[in-house]
Amino acid sequence: MDRFPNEKYVLPFHQHGKGKVRLGRTWREGNVHHFVEWNVFTMIESPMEHAFYTESNEGMTPTDTQKNNVYVVAKRTPQRCSVDEFAVKLAKHFVKTYPLVKKAKVYIEQKPWNRVSVGGQAHDHGYAVTGTEIRTTYVTYDKDDNLEVTAGLKDLQVMKTTQSGYEGYLKCEYTTLPSSNDRIVATSVTSTWKYSSIPQCFESAYQTARTALMETFYGPAKGGVYSPSVQYTMYKMAEEMLNRVPEIGSIFFNLPNLHFNPHRAVGCDKFANDVYVATSEPHGDIECAVSRRDFKSHVSF
Repeated sequence: MDRFPNEKYVLPFHQHGKGKVRLGRTWREGNVHHFVEWNVFTMIESPMEHAFYTESNEGMTPTDTQKNNVYVVAKRTPQRCSVDEFAVKLAKHFVKTYPLVKKAKVYIEQKPWNRVSVGGQAHDHGYAVTGTEIRTTYVTYDKDDNLEVTAGLKDLQVMKTTQSGYEGYLKCEYTTLPSSNDRIVATSVTSTWKYSSIPQCFESAYQTARTALMETFYGPAKGGVYSPSVQYTMYKMAEEMLNRVPEIGSIFFNLPNLHFNPHRAVGCDKFANDVYVATSEPHGDIECAVSRRDFKSHVSF
C-alpha cells in the first residue's frame, strides 16, 4: 500500500534482497562427509516506502544482513537437508526474526557436486562436479504462514540419436526446413514444478519427478520411444511427472533446441545419418505449462 498518497507518483511495489550468496556446507557423519554448494538469492517485502520517498532507512533489513543470515541459518542446521528444506528454513527465519518483514522469497541453485567412487566403492569425502545440470528451488513464506515451494532443474542436456521426427507442419514460400522421421533430438531442459501440497520428503519427490522426466524422454532402453515433436514429448513428460508425484500441482518447461544439422561431407554422395554440424544458434524455443485442472498453472524459469 502507498503510505504517501500526497506524492505526485505512487510506489505500488518494492522489495530488496541479496543475490549470488555462495554457500558451501559439509555435514560430517563419522567418517562419511556430505557436501553441498548452494548459490542463494534472497528477497524480502517490508513496509519501506519511506526509504524511497524520504532520506530515512529506519527499520530496513540491509541486503548485507540478509547475506549474513544465509550463513547463520546454515550453521544452525546441524542435520543435512535438501536444498528445498534449507530454502524453507531460511525464508521462515527472515519472517520470524524481523518483525517488519511481511514476505520472504528464497531462490537457490545447487551445483552438481556428486560423491566419487574409487575402485567401485563410494568415497567417504571425495566429490567431483558432474555434468551441467543445476537443481533449483524457489520458496516464498509470509506472515500469514503461507508457504509455497517450487522445485526444478536447469541446464539438463539430453539427446537421442534417433526415434525422433518432425512432419506435417505448415509449409509456405519461406519454409526451408525439410520433413524428417529420423533425426537427432537434443535440448537443454529447464523445468520447474510447483507443489500443491508439501511433500513428506522433498528429496524423494525431486528424484521421482526427475526420473519420470528422463524415462519419458528416452523411452525403454531397448528401442526407445518415438517423438513426433518436442511439444508432444514435453507434454508426456509433464503428464508422467504429475502421475508419479501427487503433490505436484503445476509444471513449467522451457526446451530450446540443440541442433545437429545433417552434413554431407565433401566427396560424399548423400547424408548417411552420421556426420552433423553441431550448433545452438539460432535455435527453436518451446515452452509450456501443464497443471492439474484444479490448480493454477505457473510460468517461470
